Amino acid sequence: MTNTQMLAPAQQLAETNKVHFPNESATYRKARNALLIEEIELRRHIERVAPQRRALPPGGEIPRDFEFVFEQSPGRLSELFGNKSTLMVYSMMCGRQRKAPCPMCTSFLSSWNGTAVNLRQRVAMAVTARSPIERLIEYKKQRDFANLSFVSDMSGDYTRTYVSPEDADVPGFSVFSRRDGIIRHFSSGEMSASMADPRQDPRGGPDPDPLWLMLDWTPEGRGTDWYPQLDYEQARR
Repeated sequence: MTNTQMLAPAQQLAETNKVHFPNESATYRKARNALLIEEIELRRHIERVAPQRRALPPGGEIPRDFEFVFEQSPGRLSELFGNKSTLMVYSMMCGRQRKAPCPMCTSFLSSWNGTAVNLRQRVAMAVTARSPIERLIEYKKQRDFANLSFVSDMSGDYTRTYVSPEDADVPGFSVFSRRDGIIRHFSSGEMSASMADPRQDPRGGPDPDPLWLMLDWTPEGRGTDWYPQLDYEQARR
């Protein structure tokens, strides 16, 4: 879609909707069609943001080829690309000060593990954390994350550069590109907790975890006091 394209008003498109369900009231249908207008506008906004992101000028060249500990041996950021030109790196909350990995990060990685089979056709992917590789491998086995590659950032150089200058135990998601042998930072999630609206749980936009997007379709919504758990049996005890 180009900026010069003339789009039909969302209300006009919504008026073509012929959907009706058994025993629905006129009040329901009126409200649902009003929601449909907003859904069309939301889809259009997503379509505007995506090309704006892709059109970002070249990001900064990485200051060094960061060292990691791979599952089998030491390695560097450049090796994570494999034969791809784009690399996605998720930094999970699993620092040495944590007794267990972050449940929210685990929720996201559960979804990412499932879609990794498809994503890896287009991009390279890696998960990193400030924990020894042995701990990350054990976590990978426990959660059955067979489609994800884990690397340990024991030095913290990568984390302090692209996640938290203070080396805080926070999540991060960054994308890097490799063109003509040069690795550049493409984009990272930059929405901080201070940017959240009143009474809003801090998160990025769009939300990377399908869990929340699916809950948005339900009558109860996301709620205000429920979060993913590592073990729901333990949570009920």
